[in-house]
Amino acid sequence: MARRRRKRLPTEAVAAHIDDLAHDGRGVAHVEGKAVFIDGALPGEEVTFTYRSMRRSHDEGRVAEVLRPSPHRVEPRCPHAGLCGGCSLQHLDPGQQIIAKQAVLLENLARLGGVAPAQVLEPLRGPHWGYRRKARLGVKHVLKKGRVLVGFREKGSSLVADIGRCEVLHPAVGGRIEALAALIEGLSISSAVPQIEVALGDELGALVFRVLEPPGEADLERLRAFGEASGLHIYLQPKGPDSVSLLWPEQSRLSYRLPAFGLEFEFLPTDFTQINSDINRAMVERALDLLDVEGEHRVLDLFCGLGNFTLPLATRAAQVTGVEGEAGLVQRARDNAARNGIDNVDFHVADLMEDVGGAPWLKAGYDRILLDPPRSGAQAMILHLAGLGAERIVYVSCHPGSLARDAGLLVKEHGYRLASAGVMDMFPHTAHVESIALFVR
Repeated sequence: MARRRRKRLPTEAVAAHIDDLAHDGRGVAHVEGKAVFIDGALPGEEVTFTYRSMRRSHDEGRVAEVLRPSPHRVEPRCPHAGLCGGCSLQHLDPGQQIIAKQAVLLENLARLGGVAPAQVLEPLRGPHWGYRRKARLGVKHVLKKGRVLVGFREKGSSLVADIGRCEVLHPAVGGRIEALAALIEGLSISSAVPQIEVALGDELGALVFRVLEPPGEADLERLRAFGEASGLHIYLQPKGPDSVSLLWPEQSRLSYRLPAFGLEFEFLPTDFTQINSDINRAMVERALDLLDVEGEHRVLDLFCGLGNFTLPLATRAAQVTGVEGEAGLVQRARDNAARNGIDNVDFHVADLMEDVGGAPWLKAGYDRILLDPPRSGAQAMILHLAGLGAERIVYVSCHPGSLARDAGLLVKEHGYRLASAGVMDMFPHTAHVESIALFVR
């Protein structure tokens, strides 16, 4: 059977007018009637670009030259912005970034859900730089370069980007990229450290080094010395998440606070926590305001994690039930409730992506419901919500497509109206859209 020939890419730059911004932050142009997604281009611009790939449905390219720039184009702070995949929108003014994300949310709600909010909420905004407290950094000993690289992946590639610092990571780590690379370069197992997980609390931070081979005693001493010099706690992960162990110091306690509610949450470095502490604080306050919780209310918090919304809700409601699929997070939620002196909550472990129709906690009535699902959304739970009697549902979403789908179900099949929706600037300089929506019966 003859092998199909791959079409050769044009080598010369091609002129194009940018019509729109795609959901991933690339500019959208049309060349001879075919859509081209162009990295580094903004709506309204005249550019030249070079092709990176050609497919049946669309082509992909990268800006070669901006001939007529958008008035919203800015100079990226990071010199690696064109290469590193950690950011995709540093060339767009931050104020316009959040406007673009709001447009993505509303377009998804209309196109996928067939719904529109009665009110568009004012976007929640926070710091644009040094905000990121959670990350997974790739590590690679590159023989051709003769050194170790630490950073995010290159755009459209599995290669680790060659960067010296990161402007969106918290400075405790973002300013130490070169130091981390030098640290690993000096280890005897430098080729067997593929990843560093970053987890920063309000006071302390931790690094989890994935190690595919056992480090020698000299390696352990280097890692401890880095921890002592930087103040970052050092963990090792030889296998799966359950194998994570603390190397330095002898004890570690990561935590973050929600001052408006007088709460402090302890967490492990591999636990899910929100990456942007400023937006998280504002988001929790907005969610509770939208739910309009009063002293006699019973509240159900689905996908509750370690209690980020559950415990604040418990400061205002009569009783709160939190449900989460990961047993470790549920235990942390229980511990956090006890540590904060909260006794009007109960937690359950359940896979909310499956049918939980027989669960005892689902047989109770609730006045308010909060959902904070993963990217795939909460479709399996939606069919159960109508029977719970809640007057208000707040849905916190990290993917506008799944929110739009679930919003359509709540409005068209379960007797709710979409009272309000808006975006939150959880991930500045990226195309990631975090949003929140209120549904009222």
